[in-house]
Amino acid sequence: MEPRIVAAPHWAWWIVFYFYLGGIAAGAYFIGTMVDLFGRERDRPIARLAYLIAAPLVAICGILLVVDLYRPERFWHMLIQSNTGLPMFKYWSPMSVGAWALMLFGIFSGLSFVGALAEERRFGLGRFNRQAAYLHRGPVGFGFEILGTLVGFFIAAYTGTLLSATNQPVWSDSTWIAPLFLASAASTGISTLMLILILRRAAPESSIRRLELTDRWAMVLELLLLVIFFVSLGAMAPVLLGSVFGILLLVGVLLVGVLIPLGLSFRPLLGARSPIIASVLALIGGFILRYAVVFAGEQLPELDLLSFAGL
Repeated sequence: MEPRIVAAPHWAWWIVFYFYLGGIAAGAYFIGTMVDLFGRERDRPIARLAYLIAAPLVAICGILLVVDLYRPERFWHMLIQSNTGLPMFKYWSPMSVGAWALMLFGIFSGLSFVGALAEERRFGLGRFNRQAAYLHRGPVGFGFEILGTLVGFFIAAYTGTLLSATNQPVWSDSTWIAPLFLASAASTGISTLMLILILRRAAPESSIRRLELTDRWAMVLELLLLVIFFVSLGAMAPVLLGSVFGILLLVGVLLVGVLIPLGLSFRPLLGARSPIIASVLALIGGFILRYAVVFAGEQLPELDLLSFAGL
């Protein structure tokens, strides 16, 4: 297999954290909306916590994206035309679409964040509790949360789509990165919620058990998609598996991030600590997944070229 001569984007660590935190935000927001739409009133602490988590993470993602730009002070050019002041939207550009999606998700998650604070009567926002209820009740709340969830899921999957749209080996060899990132977003979002809820004892035991069951399905889906991702790489799969990134995916993601947490979900061998340890391992696995995929696409082609040149 001859190497493909491509120019690596040389993304910094900022982008890895952007992919990771954006996924957690989207996964948490999804759980919050599902609790609002189909859960019980006693499950409301989960929804409130989800909204309190999502908005700050989205804000951090925006900062990370700006910092990674070649000219950070011109970040607003992604949204506004500098010469006309009109909105800048290029539907054919993944970067432009992603910038607008991140802004929209920031609006939805921000409003939900303020609504959660009002519901908990923090910072003097309790007087807006009735208005905040419209965000998660009735037809208005239904439409608001569905749209917010769709935008959030787009953010979680878009990062994988952005990679697949390049001509970079590994990234361009599979169309399953976006679904894999989406499943990982659900798992890491749920794991973050479970970890905080258990440590703070902020939700009934029955609610946490239902959340754990949902996480189990998310991990099963992530496991399936991880296998499909490897198969879809074709001739590139042995190259990836023979590298340090392949080892990270097999050990750090498959074993530590999915199989062990899944096993602890079915058989809590560590007693009451099992959900906590499983959540921490799932979060570690979610980060390793994005690190390995991002840097494999950057560094494997360079290593392949050196080998091809006999260096």
